Amino acid sequence: MAVSVILLIVTGLPIKFHEAAWAQFFFRLTGGLEAVRIIHRVGASLLILVGIWHMLWLLTATGRRDFWLLLPRRKDLLDFFLNAKQMLGLTKERPQFGRYSYVEKFDYWAVYWGMVIMIGTGLFLWFHDLAMTYLPKYVLDIAREAHSDEAMLATLAIVIWHWYNTHFNPSAFPFNPTIFTGKIPKHRMIEEHPLEYEEMLQKREQQQEREREG
Repeated sequence: MAVSVILLIVTGLPIKFHEAAWAQFFFRLTGGLEAVRIIHRVGASLLILVGIWHMLWLLTATGRRDFWLLLPRRKDLLDFFLNAKQMLGLTKERPQFGRYSYVEKFDYWAVYWGMVIMIGTGLFLWFHDLAMTYLPKYVLDIAREAHSDEAMLATLAIVIWHWYNTHFNPSAFPFNPTIFTGKIPKHRMIEEHPLEYEEMLQKREQQQEREREG
């Protein structure tokens, strides 16, 4: 997904601002506007494949478990307000997170919704001749604006929100390798996901108890 998103941002911004001098310079470096559009569509194809793979993964036992844990709950709202109070210095109490905090849930659902909009509108623009055969022009105009605006929103969210929470916050700075290793250091697990850590310890103790009884 990271590769597809980077490709889409790097090629999408020059396409959006194609009249700007820096965009024209980018086109000269990459073989022209049409070449950039082809690269953009390659990135889009990768994103579609990632989306399909994710939907299939949700059918597995692990996928169903994680999807259930990613659903918003009342606790997430309470955690948000408690976290805000803690950051404002109104309390020293910190919210206790399980496998996913409200921040991570927001990230997931923002990507989920963003992919629906970007892929849906992108397909309209990609196959605009076919779309125009069955739909009025204003639908294509709406798709173009929605695609462009959602792309800018997604880019800003990634650069400002996601990168800070993932790499630039004090607990992970300057880089969080979890994306490559799939692992999190024990001290961060205890600090950021204490409820999940306690659950893991309980499961380990139960497993050891069963082994002793066996």
